[in-house]
Amino acid sequence: MKDKKGNISDNGKQQNGNPPYAAEAASDNPGLGSAGTGLPDETVSGSGPEIKEPAAEERLAEKTKQFDEINDKYLRLYAEFENFKKRTAKERIELILSAGEGIIRSILPVIDDMERAVNTGTDSEEGRAMQEGIRLILAKFKNILAAHGLQAMDTDDRIFNPDMHDAISHIPAPAPEQKGKIIDVTEKGYLLNGKVIRYAKVVVGS
Repeated sequence: MKDKKGNISDNGKQQNGNPPYAAEAASDNPGLGSAGTGLPDETVSGSGPEIKEPAAEERLAEKTKQFDEINDKYLRLYAEFENFKKRTAKERIELILSAGEGIIRSILPVIDDMERAVNTGTDSEEGRAMQEGIRLILAKFKNILAAHGLQAMDTDDRIFNPDMHDAISHIPAPAPEQKGKIIDVTEKGYLLNGKVIRYAKVVVGS
């Protein structure tokens, strides 16, 4: 043990707290790091061969593109489904409204005959009584058909409309203001829920 001025204390260490041989060991063995762990400094510090990965912007752009494609497909499918629902609902309504069109159309000639019978003049009491009975039956018949959407066309002094009228003849107009208008009706036209099921056969003034 040296005196107070010596570099070595009684426990065999230098005053700075390191063993006297630590610095020599580190200098003699260059493989030891500065911390004396036995590993190179670059390994301890975590540095090493850099691993190349796609940039964050590129990955974000790719994900955004995928999202846009999926969203576009969803919007297209949604629009097609909405159109399908609207088309189906419209066809269903049209089917309901025109469900009895064929039957009603076949009944219209019977209505024509009953109207002719009612309008036929008769002088006998029995004939007038029969006409009154037919008129009552015809009124009930028309009310039932009207409840199902049947409506007779109004052709009195109307301008000829090819979408509703069928001109079977043209005659000189009795007055200038009747040119192009309906002069006479030979067969009534009918609408079923606003749809023409029989065109009116008319005579038009020219």
